[in-house]
Amino acid sequence: MRVSFDFDSTLSRKVIQDYAKELINDKVEVWICTSRPSDEKALELWKSIGYNEDIFKVAKELKIPKDKIIFTNYHNKIDFLRDKGFIWHLDDDAIELSFFKGEKVIGISCYKNVTWKDKCKKLLKLKK
Repeated sequence: MRVSFDFDSTLSRKVIQDYAKELINDKVEVWICTSRPSDEKALELWKSIGYNEDIFKVAKELKIPKDKIIFTNYHNKIDFLRDKGFIWHLDDDAIELSFFKGEKVIGISCYKNVTWKDKCKKLLKLKK
């Protein structure tokens, strides 16, 4: 089973990191999908070095390999997650999540939403 987390205001939060850790311990394949540019693109755009160090730090702590981090360079995340076996994507951005409507990948909001974790768990149970 494969799931995806946005980073900023989502996986950057401790409570969500703790849930991701639970999933990893349960052998769920956890990915990070962020709208941010890759380090290479950030260097090209802004001459910025180490732009994504915070993402890499959290990924390392959670034992998410770098090849499971998707930088969309400001493109819609669904375009990177569609038809790749993802069950859900957790995000705080309502506009981003609106692109998931009608897709196999379910977009779940964690913005001011106390039921996000229950929704994630329910979808995982349905896929077992």
